[in-house]
Amino acid sequence: VLLWTGSRSKVLPCNGKQTMIATSRLVCAVLSSARPGPLLGRSLRPATVRQASSMAAVGMPADSALVAAGVRDTPAAAAVGDVWDGRVNLYALTEVELRELLVTEWKQPAFRAKQVSDWMFAKGVTDFSEMKNLPAAMREQLSTHARLGSLEKAVTQTSKDGTTKYLFRCADSREIETVMMPYDDGRRTACISSQVGCAMRCSFCGTGQMGFSRDLLASEIFEQALRVSNDLKAKGERLSNVVLMGMGEPFRNYDAVMDAVGQLRERLGIGARHITISTVGIAPMIKRFADEGLEVKLAVSLHVADDDARSKLMPVNRRHNLAELVDACRYYNEKTNRRITFEWALISGENDSVERASELGRFLRGLKCHVNLIPLNPTSGFAGQAPPSRSPAANLFVDELARYGVPATLRVRRGIDIDAGCGQLANKALKEKAAAAGRGAVAA
Repeated sequence: VLLWTGSRSKVLPCNGKQTMIATSRLVCAVLSSARPGPLLGRSLRPATVRQASSMAAVGMPADSALVAAGVRDTPAAAAVGDVWDGRVNLYALTEVELRELLVTEWKQPAFRAKQVSDWMFAKGVTDFSEMKNLPAAMREQLSTHARLGSLEKAVTQTSKDGTTKYLFRCADSREIETVMMPYDDGRRTACISSQVGCAMRCSFCGTGQMGFSRDLLASEIFEQALRVSNDLKAKGERLSNVVLMGMGEPFRNYDAVMDAVGQLRERLGIGARHITISTVGIAPMIKRFADEGLEVKLAVSLHVADDDARSKLMPVNRRHNLAELVDACRYYNEKTNRRITFEWALISGENDSVERASELGRFLRGLKCHVNLIPLNPTSGFAGQAPPSRSPAANLFVDELARYGVPATLRVRRGIDIDAGCGQLANKALKEKAAAAGRGAVAA
């Protein structure tokens, strides 16, 4: 297989049909990021390719070979290389790679890279024709050979409380969700996704009910926040916070998430303390995250502090139980001296009682933490409901936690009049597609 990589080529060994398939899937996954040569040089390690090739050659399915070789944690969805249009996605380039593209390959002066970067990230321009301090010939070259991002805005919904929900369509036609939440104190927070779907299968979560399709690229994760930032700039506002609490489990796409966090800080000026990564409780990754030495915040989706009940609600607990989770949280506290936020979706009759609060208080006692109580955002695939709006359950829950020295805040559900809950809009779009396909089949 001969790869064209900008000014470079790379030959990969392929012996046999299955090997060719396995290698091609890896190639397509890399090409979908539309980075030039340097990325391919890092991603296509010869040893990894040889390992995937040998596994496929002895009959292992292509996807399984890539997983076993360590290329990915979970099987990939259909390759997206067939929709890659050959243009370089400038959002996916580092500053060094952008400069190399413009200076080394396109023979532009070095200062042009800084100008282009300023237009993209400082000014939020999304059309090359608006980059007025660039020569007309260069703007034409950019329009022909480059692109700004890979996400198409498919649906936008705005709630009466100001919450905006985006459904973005990726290059392979899969769809992801992003939410912008405005607050009275001036904060503007983007909730972004890290995967298409989710393999964690939390029963109350719309995304978990969808299943898993694929990891998002770092550029796709970052672009969600950039698109929200650009929309806010158009209104004279500024994106101030980012939370990775959208579709997917960020710690199952760790490297891409860390890459995107770096871009949020460097390109959008979002401070580390204004970025939060949420996990369902993958204990080994919490320890790894603690070792990063970042000031990025950690949130843990807990929801139940009893192993049997949590395992039913959140299957991840069968692999990383509460004892392992709390051990990882203590390690995080000790390593970083930072507070952990525990997320608790209040489900009427299941986890909103004083007894459950007492159980939680005992579990968290001694940890440097805070609990966010959020009434459940109902989904069609889960029978549970939020407590009645006038129910005293939430306040009694907060009071009981206080007896154990655990601070808690009752949060207000946002975007309840739109599909703002995680996975709701994407699930709705999937069902509409399936229905349309069914009608088409009947008509045929």
